[in-house]
Amino acid sequence: MTTMRTAALSLLALAALSACHARRGEDNGGVPGDSDSAKPFSAIAPRDTLHFVGTEPFWGGTAREGTLTYTTPAKPEGTKLAVNRFAGRNGLGLSGTLDGRAFDMTVTPGTCGDGMSDRRFPYSVTLRIGDEVRQGCGWTDTKGFTQPKG
Repeated sequence: MTTMRTAALSLLALAALSACHARRGEDNGGVPGDSDSAKPFSAIAPRDTLHFVGTEPFWGGTAREGTLTYTTPAKPEGTKLAVNRFAGRNGLGLSGTLDGRAFDMTVTPGTCGDGMSDRRFPYSVTLRIGDEVRQGCGWTDTKGFTQPKG
């Protein structure tokens, strides 16, 4: 039942985030993303390494093939957890359990800034641990972040 609840929360969060990416003025019948596409999000393959980072509080980590490592300044080596992957219409959901609390992450395409550097990331990340929601940015080894020129 916990897995179903976690998957449902991930799906709801992903749908909410994806809704803002629909084309302006287009009626998608209430379905997020591009109404011309029924394909699941494929920009981040299961074998790709997803990197993510957030501030206030500082957190980050990586995810690949059903395993996610979550890092904080207090635990820089990270905590590994098994995650379920869900590819929606305009993003990716990862869900599991961290220290007995639901861990739900959504990753959607769109330029993201971490607020600490001038780097630009190709993905926005929303993380929910229990009742706490955090915002961050993400990238993969094949679609990295960009550094400012200068």
